Amino acid sequence: MSIHPELLASLTPMVKSYADELVALRRDIHAHPELSWQEERTTGLVRDRLLAAGLQPRVLPTGTGLICDVGEGDRVVALRADIDALPLVDRKDVPYASTVPGVCHACGHDVHTATVLGAGLVLADLVREGQLPGRVRLLFQPAEESPRSGARAIVDSGAVDGVKRIFALHCDPKTAVGQVGLRVGAITASADQVHVRLTGRGGHTARPHLTGDLVFALGKVVTELPAALSRRVDPRSALSVVWGRIEAGKAPNAIPAEGEVEGTLRCLDQAAWEGAQELVEDLVRAIVAPYNVRAEVSYDRNVPPVENEAASIGILAAAVSATEGPESVVTTERSLGGEDFSWYLGDIPGALARLGVRPPQATAEVDLHQGLFDADERAISVGARILAAAALLSLQ
Repeated sequence: MSIHPELLASLTPMVKSYADELVALRRDIHAHPELSWQEERTTGLVRDRLLAAGLQPRVLPTGTGLICDVGEGDRVVALRADIDALPLVDRKDVPYASTVPGVCHACGHDVHTATVLGAGLVLADLVREGQLPGRVRLLFQPAEESPRSGARAIVDSGAVDGVKRIFALHCDPKTAVGQVGLRVGAITASADQVHVRLTGRGGHTARPHLTGDLVFALGKVVTELPAALSRRVDPRSALSVVWGRIEAGKAPNAIPAEGEVEGTLRCLDQAAWEGAQELVEDLVRAIVAPYNVRAEVSYDRNVPPVENEAASIGILAAAVSATEGPESVVTTERSLGGEDFSWYLGDIPGALARLGVRPPQATAEVDLHQGLFDADERAISVGARILAAAALLSLQ
């Protein structure tokens, strides 16, 4: 079945019929945010709406989140939304501000949920009209913000087995509403945690030669590990170690017996990411070897880079052009932020696009993961149209 331009054009009035409802749902979710693995209320809201549309959503084996197939057929395309919130204080003065102390949708997951739901409702209407040439799986994923990734749990559960292509949108406060940022290849980075603990014989600062000068060795790790990595890894990988915490000692005239430093390692290249842990461990031990201290390295893998497949970006570009106009397609920059959508792309071709949510009148940019972050809600309809069109184009 070929997708006619008229069908893509019809998505605009179809989404418009749900626009007010989707905004209301987004505001409800925003006012009642839930942390990773605790998204029972959000899961229930989405489930009830899908049931009302005559669909059969299934709560995921993870306990929160759900999947829902729209249409029939062996060719399956997936649309993913993440549903969890962040442990941040909502600082906005709006009627839909968070009612949960210390919890806030500061990353746009409420918008993501509304866009995928909107696309699903429109696609369900197309099924009733006999115009959906395959099956679309809606994924409402828990725990994107958790180190125990919800995406990885879904992949391991088999919930995306048989999916041929997958798409997701992420709110972008740098991009104006109505525009969509696309990029082939790496768009976000890996995000691992590195924890180095040094131990040695403490002593008096007057006699460092009789001790393991642990603070000096710790300083070497802080400065020399990033430098050494820059010479051992292809610079095009954009591998970066940045420290966020360092602690050692209590007195200015005493060399401590232990100290630690903690930070993140980010990388835009899959191969470099896969080899990073062993390389970091080897380099740390080599750096501290001359200083008579022992090094213990804890390396926690979080997510690999998101690497967008070229054909999937082509489909998204066509979807944006058909529903919003060619001028709405913009090139987006790479980011060293992490996104667990990458776990789906290990075996499934797909792409993550950046959904513009910046109001035209905005005078200052409020970044993601801040209590003042908000989205221009017109982006919900834009996202729903794009995802529905991308699904249709993928199934033709």
